[in-house]
Amino acid sequence: MSAIPPDTTRRPPAKARRAGRAALVAAVCAALAATVTGCAADDPDAGTNGVGKLPAQQIEAKARAAAARTDTVRLSGKVVSQGSTYTLDMRLAKDGARGELSTKAASFQLLRVGGALYLKADAAFWAGEKAGAGAGPDTTAAKLGDKYVKVPAADPVYQRFSGFTDKDTLLAGLLGLHGELTVGNHTTVGGVRTVQVAAGAGSGGTLDVSLEGTPYPLRLQRAGGAGELKLADWGKAVDLKAPDQDQVVDYGKQISRTGTG
Repeated sequence: MSAIPPDTTRRPPAKARRAGRAALVAAVCAALAATVTGCAADDPDAGTNGVGKLPAQQIEAKARAAAARTDTVRLSGKVVSQGSTYTLDMRLAKDGARGELSTKAASFQLLRVGGALYLKADAAFWAGEKAGAGAGPDTTAAKLGDKYVKVPAADPVYQRFSGFTDKDTLLAGLLGLHGELTVGNHTTVGGVRTVQVAAGAGSGGTLDVSLEGTPYPLRLQRAGGAGELKLADWGKAVDLKAPDQDQVVDYGKQISRTGTG
């Protein structure tokens, strides 16, 4: 009688089977995790505030709302208006502003504290202002040069430049996009991830909106090549105080039209 061959189909012990299943589950989970991670890496909106997934109109609306409810911002860049190019670097607050403004012909400082507007420029600037108004000797311009001139509210200089110190007025005029809005590229501004809203396929201006934290507008390319501006330091305090009295010239009348001799 022949010997019975050994049973080669015997199942491994239960402990070994459990270890095998655990290894299989771990392998499957690792594969799934790698797949998910790979997908996330390809998603430009992963880990953002989510506005990049919204329609363009809603992105712009959220950016405008964020700008309106925040009291302070730093605005810098170039603006082309009525044939003139202005380079500005303004720190804007709810109750005033300070900063620098320059044109091809002149450069000066602007400071507004409440309703009081101060302008500091060299004598050449004031000579040009007075020459344009057809009045005033050079000695008057020299007196005004490099002093903070408290500009009367009725003066043309006040009317011309005070808008650069008014946050709400300035942003309302600058942030406008013209044409059908579309969602553009994902990029970065100052190291912050942004999504771009384009108007009129870009010809009507573009606005880069932050994808990190609050969806602030961070960069604006104005329509028709009318300048590019950066918006930064949202919500940061702006130091506003009137100049020392010995640095202020206050005429209390129209300095652009009237001499002081």
